[in-house]
Amino acid sequence: MPTTTWNRDHVLSLADFTTAEYDTVLQTAASFQEVLSRRTKKVPSLQGQVVANLFFEPSTRTRSSFELAAKRLSADTLNFAAASSSMTKGETILDTAKTYLAMGTDIMVIRHKEAGVPHAIAQEMDRLGMRVSVLNAGDGQHEHPSQALLDLFTICTLIDRSHPRLELLKDKKIAIVGDILHSRVARSNIWSLTASGAEVHLAAPPTLLPKLFQDFVLAADEKDSSPQLNRKLFLHWDLKPALEDADLVMTLRLQKERMTAYLLPSLREYHQTFGITRQKLQLCKPDVKVLHPGPVNRGVEISSDLMDDPEFSLIQSQVTSGIAIRMALLYLLGSGNDSHTLIK
Repeated sequence: MPTTTWNRDHVLSLADFTTAEYDTVLQTAASFQEVLSRRTKKVPSLQGQVVANLFFEPSTRTRSSFELAAKRLSADTLNFAAASSSMTKGETILDTAKTYLAMGTDIMVIRHKEAGVPHAIAQEMDRLGMRVSVLNAGDGQHEHPSQALLDLFTICTLIDRSHPRLELLKDKKIAIVGDILHSRVARSNIWSLTASGAEVHLAAPPTLLPKLFQDFVLAADEKDSSPQLNRKLFLHWDLKPALEDADLVMTLRLQKERMTAYLLPSLREYHQTFGITRQKLQLCKPDVKVLHPGPVNRGVEISSDLMDDPEFSLIQSQVTSGIAIRMALLYLLGSGNDSHTLIK
């Protein structure tokens, strides 16, 4: 278990994460990955603490992963479902959060279809002077920090299982392909992967990758008072230059539920031009690996046979990595700056 100081009360965005913070999360997750390989997969690290999963938007992987992670840490869990809650009777989001606060919640894991909701709840908790941590489990088209961290962990442990760290990705070429416009996963991955020194190549039809997309990275860097990162971000409206000599390819789901306009001629045409197949991977390096945050539209973003091929696909590894990463995040937030023993 790495010995370090963790100063964050909340994890809302990766835009201002430091290299030390990335490495702390990765190395803590590696320790928990070892715990998860044991016969007894539970540790008492957060015994007595309460983790509330407030999911105002449907989820399978993220919600189940956070719930299991909390239980592996011996925390008590509370699960919220909007459809069966008092919100159907007019209760506000903040009132819902305060209700869980009154029940003794220590960490709130929040997912919402609107950007900024986890930030608003974190600000309210801080205003009230409550020591409650908020973890963003995906907000609108803003960010999904834990997904990007588990993607990072999946890649880094592939390179060095015993000592995953950010520097392992320096100068790697990573292609992110698909519905980037609507993807909070893409935004968080852009922050983490460019912070590592990797070359990140975005590829999508023009309707799903506007030219101004690069501006949000550049604008954030200009406001950052820390030493400037030499972020390497490239935009392509053709798949070939993004895939050429790529070390890793991340393909993203077409988020039809968030599309408010007719942005694609057809799913068949999209698969022909931007869908990832074995043939298209021939442009990449021979040992290329493919990731997808899920859920997957088989035969659209990626061919079904490629998705199920362990020689190329890291998709199942991503799901497994999610538990260790979310254990690490809950542990770091729950422990604060106190000294805790991870394994007893």
